[in-house]
Amino acid sequence: MEVVEHVSGPPTYLLACQKLLKPGGLHICSTLNRNPKSFLFAIIGAEWVMRWLPKGTHDWNKFITPDELFALLTEAGLLPVDRKGFVFDKIRWSWSLSATDLSVNYVTASLKPT
Repeated sequence: MEVVEHVSGPPTYLLACQKLLKPGGLHICSTLNRNPKSFLFAIIGAEWVMRWLPKGTHDWNKFITPDELFALLTEAGLLPVDRKGFVFDKIRWSWSLSATDLSVNYVTASLKPT
C-alpha cells in the first residue's frame, strides 16, 4: 500500500512487480493522486496537522494521477481492471471505498495476462 510514490523509478518498480507475478496473477497498488486536494489532505493534513506521518514523508511531485498509473501499469505489461478511492469520513473517523472519489488516496487492481 502506498509504495509507488516513494520509489525512485515507478516504471522499473512496476515492471519488477509484473515479473514476479504468475500469469493471471493479481497486482494491487495504491498511491496518492497529484492535485491540490491531495496536497492539502495528505501533506498538510496527515503530516503537519494530524501528525499521522513524519513531516517530509511525501513529495507531492511524486504523487501519480490515476490515468498516469494506469498508463504505467500497461507499459509494465499489466492489464488494469479496476480502481477505487479511499475516502476518510471525518465525522465517523473511518475510511471507506469510493467508486468515484479518487481525489486523494486510491487503489488499482491489475492482472498479468495469461
